[in-house]
Amino acid sequence: MKLKLEYIWLDGYEPVPNLRSKTKIVDFEAEPTVDQLPLWNFDGSSTRQADGSSSDCFLKPVALFPDPARDDGRLVMCEVLLPDGTPHPSNSRSTIPDDPGAWFGFEQEYFLYKDGSPLGFPKEGFPAPQGEYYTGVGFKNVGDVARQIVDEHIDLCIGAGIAIEGVNAEVAKGQWEFQIFGKGARRAADELWIARYLMLRLCERYGVDVNFHPKPLGVEVDWNGSGLHTNFSTGHMRESGGEEYFAALMSAFSDARAEHIACYGPENDLRLTGLHETAAIDEFTYGVADRGASIRIPHSFVANGHRGYLEDRRPNSLADPYRITGRILQTIESIAAHALIEDAFAA
Repeated sequence: MKLKLEYIWLDGYEPVPNLRSKTKIVDFEAEPTVDQLPLWNFDGSSTRQADGSSSDCFLKPVALFPDPARDDGRLVMCEVLLPDGTPHPSNSRSTIPDDPGAWFGFEQEYFLYKDGSPLGFPKEGFPAPQGEYYTGVGFKNVGDVARQIVDEHIDLCIGAGIAIEGVNAEVAKGQWEFQIFGKGARRAADELWIARYLMLRLCERYGVDVNFHPKPLGVEVDWNGSGLHTNFSTGHMRESGGEEYFAALMSAFSDARAEHIACYGPENDLRLTGLHETAAIDEFTYGVADRGASIRIPHSFVANGHRGYLEDRRPNSLADPYRITGRILQTIESIAAHALIEDAFAA
């Protein structure tokens, strides 16, 4: 059987990579596994990943999904390799720590844009102030085509086997959110990148752009920005946890504040102002059900003996989920490493 394999990868643009893709037609005797998919080369000089005098880069398949929009189609998430088989410097997936027991839930906010403005905005000026748009219903709040796009995106994600958990209209007009859940740092991020890809490809048919900028309307006006709130837990957090461990975890996050911010998306200073349900970028705070804190603590976490999941509200909508999940795991693992050092000295 001939399959249309859509090889998808991240390019070398900075500070945020773009999604790229191209189709390879391959004949298989039976349904392939990801390990059976061939390596494929591409022109890295056109994606800011190589010089024109030596332009070959290679795509290594790392995750495989059905493509619900194409007959006999498959979506293939790839890492970028150098010709010698080592990871390309832009390959953020290959360098992060991973843990299959770590669970991540992403809340991906974004704006739908048409002709340079959010959907539903008048040609000049602004619509009515924020208030009724969040989870809003009716033409005046969500327009006509946005709901259709969002519903089709749900079906595409489900058809691709992606763990999409919900969608809603967000606080600003033209702003929406979808939620993706995954187990393991790499797999969770794979699924978010594929969900982003499906949304971008879907919107091509509507002549609509997806704007992932964290503050597309600027800081001068009273309109929300877009985040990528990241919910996270490990097996230890879910099963053992405890108030003492939680305190150590928050201390580690506070100490690594700058390192986290560096991984949480560009121009986050425009969004993390302490206003519009955000914490200030130069502070680290946490609180129960506090949407203005760096870390929001669910009521269920405290009620369950400081066990469960936490929400890091600082990542922005443009951020690379590989870098987010990797940095969170690195900070969590630092607690265990510190405990081992203390035990060694105590002995």
